[in-house]
Amino acid sequence: MPDMHGTRALPRASLPALTTALKPALGRLPGSVWVLLLLTLVFALTGQGFLSVSNLLNVGTQSSILLLIALPMTLIIMTEGLDLSMGAVLTLCGVALAMVMVATGSLLLALAVALGVGLVFGMLNGALVAGLGIPPFVATLGTLGVAQGLALVLTDGQSVVGIGDIIPLLYSGELLGIPLPLWLAVAFYGLFHWLLYRTRFGAYVFALGGNREALKFAGVRINRWLVTVYALGGVMAGIAALLLTARMNAGHPTAAIGLEFDAIAAVAVGGTTFDRGNGWLPGTVLGVLAVGVLRNGLNLVGVQSSIQVAAIGLLVLVVLLIESIKGKA
Repeated sequence: MPDMHGTRALPRASLPALTTALKPALGRLPGSVWVLLLLTLVFALTGQGFLSVSNLLNVGTQSSILLLIALPMTLIIMTEGLDLSMGAVLTLCGVALAMVMVATGSLLLALAVALGVGLVFGMLNGALVAGLGIPPFVATLGTLGVAQGLALVLTDGQSVVGIGDIIPLLYSGELLGIPLPLWLAVAFYGLFHWLLYRTRFGAYVFALGGNREALKFAGVRINRWLVTVYALGGVMAGIAALLLTARMNAGHPTAAIGLEFDAIAAVAVGGTTFDRGNGWLPGTVLGVLAVGVLRNGLNLVGVQSSIQVAAIGLLVLVVLLIESIKGKA
């Protein structure tokens, strides 16, 4: 029957049918999506200017550094590993980059040194885990201390300043109205997506966590590929150091300490589990955005940084709770 405006009303019987049809689709949405939507709604109502274009671009720009280390962290966790040293290695790479930049003025040389430092620590982590069989938690906790100590010794606990104007432009510059760090983050996401889902390396990553015995029977050199995964994490720490140094306009010996916690949280929120090689790279992006939105929103409402760390831990627990409830439904 037409309603008073002349349009045909939706039959009552179709509403339950529509709800029933949408329920499976909504149920398949990961918990990180619901949490991200909820955080966006809360901070849109409480944080002044949260939904402004400039602030949203700021969230993306700040999250780009986290994404650069969360991508390799996803692969590491998929192999049933962990890298607690990534924040400290990133810091050391940033210090090395700044020191070489001050000494030589060569951006290419400075970046090469940063990548080299990251690669050495990544390969060391892989060798300790794969070659010596040391548990990843213990091995990377040790290299965390080494990297953090070296950064403090090299700088005497002081920031390395006077790096020039080129590096800061990499963080503040724009292309087509989009900040350069966002372009870099998108490019590296595309690279990792291709590596994980389109190459033999990606298939090995899934198998390292999901069916390592099958790789052994196939004659695959497991230790070689495991070291490669950790080495990739070290290289990405070197690349992230470029953005971090550009953001701070200096190399600071404690700048990224603790950032590995945010990366692990983002990966966990994104749905990657610590067993059986279960990982979802788009979920890591959602997790990074959730952490970025949470930190940005808490900054806007004036919450101190120490409480923000607790809030990120709570975020992980909430998402895991949602996924647990969905699994039992």
